[in-house]
Amino acid sequence: MNKTNGKLTVAAVADLHVREDTASSYRDLFSEISGAADVLVIAGDLTDLGKPKEAELLAAELRSCAVPVVAVLGNHDHESGFADDVCSILLEAGVHLLNGQATEIDGVGFVGAKGFAGGFGRYMLSSFGEAAIKAMVAESVDEAMRLENAMRQVRAKRALVVLHYAPIAETVIGEPPEIYPFLGSSRLAETIDRFHVDAVVHGHAHRGTYEGRTPGGAPVFNVAADVEKPTGKPYALLQV
Repeated sequence: MNKTNGKLTVAAVADLHVREDTASSYRDLFSEISGAADVLVIAGDLTDLGKPKEAELLAAELRSCAVPVVAVLGNHDHESGFADDVCSILLEAGVHLLNGQATEIDGVGFVGAKGFAGGFGRYMLSSFGEAAIKAMVAESVDEAMRLENAMRQVRAKRALVVLHYAPIAETVIGEPPEIYPFLGSSRLAETIDRFHVDAVVHGHAHRGTYEGRTPGGAPVFNVAADVEKPTGKPYALLQV
């Protein structure tokens, strides 16, 4: 185990985008993480197009990971309409795949939901106008409620929230401002700040910023693989 001062060492990464037609492999990365951390967290976009074959390739790669794996799906994992199949394959491979649930590992509650778009602060989209806009806002609210229900399941004193979409604007800075509303929603941060949370991780904003905080002070980390991190690696290492 890699505990420091009684805390769990968590390796967190997002946006692996495993593809059928790529020669790249994550085996060495997962093996490295097994020596550096107690838990691996993957914050969405595990696959590139949400195809079962991509999920099977990732499941095979994860055999080189010797620590528990916690994950949520991302938008890419829904692209082909096979999200349920992707979930089944990864669950069968032993991944703790969370969608509005919590799981406890060695005294830390891991809480997971995909999240959704909607915008931040006073620019957050409201439920007004066309049915399509109302449906989008309803999806954002539903994801925040899914996160809240999961938070209520936590009994551990320490908690880490796993999302794909960002809960704050601070960690999407670096992306074009025009697409901020599609990268996350403040509704997620409002939910998080109603509970004690030690850290939040998300992905999705590949050109975003590594670190920020919710209005209530919870630390938020953008762990998309392309975002520069203190480790100098595709993954962050967090003490929870």
